[in-house]
Amino acid sequence: MSALIEAPVEQRETFACFGSRCTVIVADPRPDEAVAAVASARRRLLGWHAQFSRFEPGSELTRLNEATGETVAVSPLMRRVVEAGLQAARATDGLVDPTLLAEIEQAGYESHYEGPGLPLGLALAIAPARRPGAPAAEARWRLVATDRRTGSVTRPAGVRIDPGGIAKGVFADELAAQLAGHEAFVVDCGGDLRLGGCHAPAREVHVASPFEDAVLHTFVRRGGGVATSGIGKRSWLDGDGHVSHHLLDPASGRPAFTGIVQVTALAPTATEAEMLSKAALLRGPAGAGAVLVHGGMFVLDDGNYVVLDPGAAI
Repeated sequence: MSALIEAPVEQRETFACFGSRCTVIVADPRPDEAVAAVASARRRLLGWHAQFSRFEPGSELTRLNEATGETVAVSPLMRRVVEAGLQAARATDGLVDPTLLAEIEQAGYESHYEGPGLPLGLALAIAPARRPGAPAAEARWRLVATDRRTGSVTRPAGVRIDPGGIAKGVFADELAAQLAGHEAFVVDCGGDLRLGGCHAPAREVHVASPFEDAVLHTFVRRGGGVATSGIGKRSWLDGDGHVSHHLLDPASGRPAFTGIVQVTALAPTATEAEMLSKAALLRGPAGAGAVLVHGGMFVLDDGNYVVLDPGAAI
C-alpha cells in the first residue's frame, strides 16, 4: 500500500524593507507551514530593519554608535553583524571597511534613499577619473573588536559602525538556517539572496542591466548566496555638486569610480557574496575577476560585461 505524497506548496511575499524590497519564498507540502514560515520571516526582517537601521534614532545600531563607553553590550545578532563586517575587512585587507559612517554621511547619504537619482550615463559622464579603490591608511576597523563571551563590541570613542550591505547578507543567512528544514526556500534581502532547502529546485537568478530594462545574464542555482552591488540605482549630487553614491573608496573616503558599475557575486553564503561583490567593484576591471572566486559577473562603464559562470546549478 502506497501513501499519497503531496507536492510542496510554494508561498511567497514581497514587502518594503531596508530601504528596498525583500522577498521570502517557502515551499512545503504542508501549506499552513509554508504560510507560517513566510510570515515569521517577514516579521523578523521588519524587526531587524528597526533594530539595525542607522536612520532610526532608537535603533540598536544608533545606540551603539552613540555610546560613550568603549565597550558596549550588544545583542547576539548585532555582535554577529559587526563581526561579519570585520571579517570582510580582514578578508579584503580593508577594502570592505565597516567604519566609514562619517564618510558616507559626508557624501550625502544621511537618510533613506528614495531615488530615482541621477541616470547612470549622466553620473558616469560627470564622474572623476577612474581608479581602483584602496584601503584607508588609518584602518579604523582594526580598532574594533567583538567578544562572544561577554556579548560586547569594543571600539575607541568616535569610531562608528556602518555594516551596510553585509548586514543584509547576515540576515539572509540567519533566515536560511531557520528555513533549511523546508522543501525549498529563497530569501531576498534587497538584492542579497540565499537559496536552499531539503529538495531545492534549480532556480533562475536573472541579473538586470544597470543601464536599461534588460536581463544581461541568468545564473541557475539550487543553493548558496548571490549578491549584487552597484552604483546604477543610487547616485546623486552632493552639496558641492559632485556626483556621489553609496560605495566608497576607503582610501579617499569618496564615492568610488573604478570602471565597474555593477558586480554580481556567487558564494556559499549571502554574507560572503555581499563581501565579494563589493570588493570586486572596488578592485576595478583588472582585479575583479580574481575576487569572484565562486563565479559571478561584472558590468563596465561602457555597458560591456564579463561573466564567470560555474555552470551547473549547485
